[in-house]
Amino acid sequence: MKILIVEDEPVAAKILRNALESFGHEVISTSNGVEAWEAFDRDPVRVIVSDWLMPNLDGLGLCQKVRERKKTPYTYFILLTSQETKPENYDLASEAGVDDFLTKPLDRAAIRMRLRVAERILHYTSEIRQLKDLIPICTYCRKLRSDDNYWQLVETYINEHTGSQFKHGVCPSCAEAFYEA
Repeated sequence: MKILIVEDEPVAAKILRNALESFGHEVISTSNGVEAWEAFDRDPVRVIVSDWLMPNLDGLGLCQKVRERKKTPYTYFILLTSQETKPENYDLASEAGVDDFLTKPLDRAAIRMRLRVAERILHYTSEIRQLKDLIPICTYCRKLRSDDNYWQLVETYINEHTGSQFKHGVCPSCAEAFYEA
């Protein structure tokens, strides 16, 4: 996997990078939340491992920006902190959209396990997205089934979901079959 790491402490960043690369991941390393956001916004990744406390844009703020970015596949967000792990910290992280929470110093076995969980979750979110993208269409009349199990014309369905309008005409084959018979 390609993983974006955000760590403002150089030694901690090197330890994290080395660990992730030893697990076989491609790592993009940034040293603050602003730099991480710019990298993510240019080329979204599916996993971010971020320090919590950083100047300018902290890990929670970065996670919120990632969650607010439109038309982006789901990104699994792991927050690292040296803070004491208190219930209110978990609440703050959860409210920001953080998926997982680890304390420093880095526990290689724990982060490896979290990344395996991330891979499974990202796989399932991709499958769900593909299933949602399938449009149920009747083989005979070509009507589409809406989310509330109502069958409607293709034009109506597409108009309701995209706002697109259709202009109708008759292709040469149909004109020949229907008008010259």
